Amino acid sequence: MSIQQGKTHTWTKSSYSTGNGACVEVKSPQVRSIAVRDSKEPQGPALSFRSAAWDAFVSRVSGGELGSGLD
Repeated sequence: MSIQQGKTHTWTKSSYSTGNGACVEVKSPQVRSIAVRDSKEPQGPALSFRSAAWDAFVSRVSGGELGSGLD
């Protein structure tokens, strides 16, 4: 997914989303935070992460350090 921290004011669906409905959306209206929500529940809760924590998470996922949880 490609968002710009502090410049993405609308929800953006993950580029890794599939047709099975298991999708997340993210936005970053402020430089210091990333918001994440379930695309199936747009009126539901959203999680907020500090930018450094989000960057570390994405780096670990991209590097294959975190399993899929489906093992």
